[in-house]
Amino acid sequence: MDPEDEDADQRCASGKARLHVEVDLGTDAEIGLDKDQSHYLLNVLRMGVGDRVLLFNGRDGEWAAEIAEATKKSCGVVVKVQTRAHRPLPDIWLLFAPVKKARLDFIAQKATEMGAGVIQPVLTRRTIVSRVKDARLQANVIEAAEQCGLVAVPQVREAEKLDAILDRWTEQAPGRRILFCDEAAAPGGALAIFEALAKEGGRGRPYALLIGPEGGFDETERARLHARKDTVALSLGPRIMRADTAAIAALAAVQLFLGDW
Repeated sequence: MDPEDEDADQRCASGKARLHVEVDLGTDAEIGLDKDQSHYLLNVLRMGVGDRVLLFNGRDGEWAAEIAEATKKSCGVVVKVQTRAHRPLPDIWLLFAPVKKARLDFIAQKATEMGAGVIQPVLTRRTIVSRVKDARLQANVIEAAEQCGLVAVPQVREAEKLDAILDRWTEQAPGRRILFCDEAAAPGGALAIFEALAKEGGRGRPYALLIGPEGGFDETERARLHARKDTVALSLGPRIMRADTAAIAALAAVQLFLGDW
């Protein structure tokens, strides 16, 4: 690599601009950026022809590209060199009862930073927010991945009713254990649960975290979850947490258990 190119790659990697694209990435690929991305590079960051930007698509790793064309409203780049290989996210699913806008944004952003592989809103009997804007959720996930240097992007799934998900869980998620955060579980038992799972070879198994609504799971849902052989009730301590706080606390605990941290 030419020393000048290497210096440019280092400046780019140190943080000026990083964008998610949908197209395939490879050496000499020519890519036209969308209107918002072009505006961000040209008008917000004041970049121009010859400047470098990092690109990733969630499957081909991260690549340095050079702005080759710039007009008032559009920007085209040419891909130069791969800066990092693809690295998949941990195999953790986050299933959570949706909350109001700002806190829903927070869950999507922080779950992405924490390494969740799948993010899915789940509608329970006590869920207050029944409509989720998938595009907004996806935008928050992508923005978090751009800012935090991820080369993979969590899969965002449409909101579904909890009962429907559980009805087909065994067929669609064979072998995946459900850790449901149960406010009725005895505090202080999480360490013992993780130790028991480790003895069963649990660090090598896939998991799904299930976070209920602010009113908690109703008794019918709780009874159904407790009756499942693939499900473990997990306490997050003696303090009552908001749903968005519980999601991040639970992800942190599971990441520590799995050795990702």
